[in-house]
Amino acid sequence: MPSLHPLLSGFAPIWALTGVGYVVGRSGLLGPHAEVVLNRFVFHVAMPAALFLMIARTPLDRFANPSMLAFAAGTAVATGLGLLAGRLLFRRKPGELAIGAMASGYVNSANLGIPVTMQVLGDASFVAPVVLFQILLVTPAVLAVLDGGAAGRRALLTLPARNPILLATALGAVVSATGVHLPAELNRSCELLGGAGVPTALVTLGISLHNRPPADGRSRRAEVGLTVAVKTLVQPLAALVVAGPLLHLPAHQLLTVVLFSALPTAQNVYTYAREYGQGTELARDAVLWSTLVSMATLSVISWGLGPA
Repeated sequence: MPSLHPLLSGFAPIWALTGVGYVVGRSGLLGPHAEVVLNRFVFHVAMPAALFLMIARTPLDRFANPSMLAFAAGTAVATGLGLLAGRLLFRRKPGELAIGAMASGYVNSANLGIPVTMQVLGDASFVAPVVLFQILLVTPAVLAVLDGGAAGRRALLTLPARNPILLATALGAVVSATGVHLPAELNRSCELLGGAGVPTALVTLGISLHNRPPADGRSRRAEVGLTVAVKTLVQPLAALVVAGPLLHLPAHQLLTVVLFSALPTAQNVYTYAREYGQGTELARDAVLWSTLVSMATLSVISWGLGPA
């Protein structure tokens, strides 16, 4: 069993940068509009650059394997439960339903998946297909609801051209499929811009915590609690059932799938929620609390399914 400290070390930058954001927000250093401006920078500039480069460098057939089938099944169960809970229990509107479903099943695959799986498994090769799956399939579906749901069919048809995340995804997929080699200057520029995305998103998340309204009311606390439970418990259990009894994956692949399914909600969910003004408080609290809870669940999984 890996020691607890190396596992927790993967979480340290997340809490540190979120704390920096909180201090920045509390001090007023960047002014009253810092959260809005930084979030727009992430959504419209940094994140598209990172996604374009990541997809352009990755063969699109990477997510066509049994392990990804098990991971996708766990994601489908979690997002489906989040959708049902938002509709039947909490009476959310379509945009808020999309954010709630995403918060229930969209994992923090990159900046947490890499250090955690490197510590437990010794490699992080499963990161690429998970990222592709979430970017190419899950994200477009959510953004279509957020961006075009209320604007009609014409808006949906023009959505890829208007949304920087989807446009970058589409361009990256074209580059990957055609095998085009990007100029070194473009590679480096995208690397620099994309590298600013995760830390800026975490700082923005921290800023949002300053003077945030308390979680009043049983309904809101129940919604956050249910979302975190689905993300950290139900999603890995569903992936375990599919990967084990149904697909009979080898032990190493089984551990990989369950570990990735147990990763907390990605901060991308808050970025999308803040950009569209839909389910912002739920997304923020789901990111924070699922990250805290997953420190325990990931340790239990690595102990229970890992090598003796």
